[in-house]
Amino acid sequence: MRDVLMTQKKIENIERITAKAREMGVVKPEAIQYILATVMHETNKTFEPVKEAYWTSEQYKKENFRYYPYYGRGFVQLTHKENYEKFSKIMNIDLVNNPDLALDFDNALFILIYGMIHGSFTKAKLSDYFNHKGSNFIGARKIINGIDKEETIARIAQGVEL
Repeated sequence: MRDVLMTQKKIENIERITAKAREMGVVKPEAIQYILATVMHETNKTFEPVKEAYWTSEQYKKENFRYYPYYGRGFVQLTHKENYEKFSKIMNIDLVNNPDLALDFDNALFILIYGMIHGSFTKAKLSDYFNHKGSNFIGARKIINGIDKEETIARIAQGVEL
């Protein structure tokens, strides 16, 4: 993460993400590194919950996203109605009728870490790739999104120092 301009706000957010991961039982440093690398990639280095294609208008999204209004939001770009329904039940909040609740920092943080621990996005979990056998930074991309940008995110994760 040395190539990222580290503002005080980013540093605080990284500390919050790291603390929440530990609080939720993520103990292996490499797994936390991977969580941070995922956030860095999925938020375009902002370390803030963002909307998918945040540079476009809501009207554009409505006209062009087949899964509108359940397009990506948060730290991991929670996408598709079924995922909003799933986390609505888990968190006891109404993400279906108010998808922007996934942009709230604490909500986005819970979705990120819970989802990665429990395999909520693709069925793949952190423990599948970070365990007593070792760390698989490339394979871990399957937790979020198949193999999209797997090597890029792996390199970011391996450069994170905790």
